[in-house]
Amino acid sequence: MTARRPLAMPIVAGLALLQLLLHFAGNESYGLFRDELYYLDCADHLAFGYVDHPPLSVAVLAATKAVLGDSQVAIRLWPALLGAALVLLAGLLAAELGGDLFAQTVAALAALFAPAYAALTGFYSMNAFELVLWALAFLVLARFLRTGDPRLWLLLGLVLGLGLLNKLSALFLMAGIGSGLLLTAQRRALRGRWLWLGLGIALLLFLPHVLWQVAHGWPTLEFIRNAQAYKIAPMAPQDFLASQFIAMGPANLPVWIAGLLFLFFAPAGRRARLFAWIWLVTLAILVSTRSKPYYLAPAFLPLLAAGGVALERWLDRRALRVVQTALVALVVAGGLVVQPLARPLLAPPDLMVHLERLGLAVPPGERQEEGPLPQHFADRIGWEEMVEVVARVYATLPPPERAACGILASNYGEAGAINYYGPRHGLPRAVSGHNNYFLWGPGNLSPQVFIAIGYELDDLAPYAETVELAATHVSPYAMPYESNLPIYVARGLKVPLAEAWLRAKKFI
Repeated sequence: MTARRPLAMPIVAGLALLQLLLHFAGNESYGLFRDELYYLDCADHLAFGYVDHPPLSVAVLAATKAVLGDSQVAIRLWPALLGAALVLLAGLLAAELGGDLFAQTVAALAALFAPAYAALTGFYSMNAFELVLWALAFLVLARFLRTGDPRLWLLLGLVLGLGLLNKLSALFLMAGIGSGLLLTAQRRALRGRWLWLGLGIALLLFLPHVLWQVAHGWPTLEFIRNAQAYKIAPMAPQDFLASQFIAMGPANLPVWIAGLLFLFFAPAGRRARLFAWIWLVTLAILVSTRSKPYYLAPAFLPLLAAGGVALERWLDRRALRVVQTALVALVVAGGLVVQPLARPLLAPPDLMVHLERLGLAVPPGERQEEGPLPQHFADRIGWEEMVEVVARVYATLPPPERAACGILASNYGEAGAINYYGPRHGLPRAVSGHNNYFLWGPGNLSPQVFIAIGYELDDLAPYAETVELAATHVSPYAMPYESNLPIYVARGLKVPLAEAWLRAKKFI
């Protein structure tokens, strides 16, 4: 690995700006994503932890709401900036690995057009933060591999600590770093105090969340067990790996494959081989734990950067310059073709036509039935219309019942939608037994009368004296379990509310 090259700022910064423009081009084409609705409610209940995620991204959202409000544009500002930062960091990483103009351009283009990166930075969630925190960790590691400055372990510890406070998958990154150190010449860093001081910083930052888990009986472990058993779609190792062809984009395949080969086999890539081991160890962990395919996306960034460096070196001959140009054209053209798979640039009917023409299918990450659209689009559709249906049901109740009525939702998307769109219709806040809503309790749920969303009659009959189907919400482009959605009015609990609430618990 050679010295760090100057950053090709006009090109890399220009591509980062293009990422911002592409984000805002489709930002309001669809509605809020299911998880965004949930995160907004989490932001009203600040804590050191939640059933299904650590607190960092929620704390940032709470601050954003306080300053900018909760409009869709305001909520999406952070993922837009993080997506642009990811493109910039790809170019910086290629420069740190010794890449010049071509390498930095290819790395930044590949990051810009990778469908997984575009999709995960298209809405607010911990995943957008995860991509950038992993990228920052890779940049610090690359600087250490180039300079040998042991004090960089302190900075890495800070980044990893923030990563743990954002998403527990940072543990995979830490496992990859540890394994990579043991398997490369950098194992000598294990004998120094700086690495262990950095690890101490990371664990100290993570400690408040661990204490929250202890105080609440380790709910995230229950959530993970249930998700693996009942939610995440099982996938054979070869299918998991094949799914990365779509996740990272077909046109990016030669880039990251070149990066993997360069790091593992080229003498010039030996010093940075740690990154290849991080990718391989992360892959092994995800396959063995039956995780979703997109969880591997953050580990690809060093391969894209190293791929740019490798191709720059291997094609650095006058006769091969035309191949460099063709490769850039391939990444751009191929990336543009698959952008509608990741970004909300097309209306649902047009998107369905485009998907059919491409012959590419986004691999399902969950066991639920798939609808006509990929889940990351389908989960942005129909929420406001669902709330309008509930409001019409609520308006039909006699005034005394309306005054006492509560709303029970079967999942956090439905509850979050009621709480976001409901105030403009005069609806009471919804409660749910799903994930952190369970910990927040039944709130204003009334034993006398409540509206139940998304439950089946057999779910409610054992608990209520009467259950009446009041309406059905239909949304053909939403996920199937959110279309033909039954909305019941239930009256008279047969069991105490506290007991019924315990049975409503659903960590998944």
